[in-house]
Amino acid sequence: MAKKKKYTLTFDQEFDFDMIGVCSHHSDYRLVWNINKKIGLQLAKSNEDYVIMNKKGEVVSNYSMYEYKDEIDRLTYYLIKNKNHGNYLIPEKPTIDYFLFLHDNYAVNAKQLMSELKAVPSVLGVYDFDPYDIESAENIVF
Repeated sequence: MAKKKKYTLTFDQEFDFDMIGVCSHHSDYRLVWNINKKIGLQLAKSNEDYVIMNKKGEVVSNYSMYEYKDEIDRLTYYLIKNKNHGNYLIPEKPTIDYFLFLHDNYAVNAKQLMSELKAVPSVLGVYDFDPYDIESAENIVF
């Protein structure tokens, strides 16, 4: 009997979002209020938290999430808290308090947005991250 050949399908993960880390000593709702006031976004608390599940479909952890769908620029902003009950959304970056994701961004200059975020009173620091450099970014799915 002939040996059966095994084929392995591999693919490269493609990310369709920009990733900005935000450090703040304020709570999520106060940070969002200040961002909305200073920058003019309309981030609002999402009906559901951002949830990470294991391979069995069980919830591993959930994180507070705010979102804003910009119909003019056709992109969606997501602000997600990085830490919840000792679990991290992005464990490689435990010092980052929040992550701002710009999903399907083709219109907004992320560097310009970062400089605007630095002017927000609640923001202590803003950092640009390349999702290809962060291993756990593959858990981020919008």
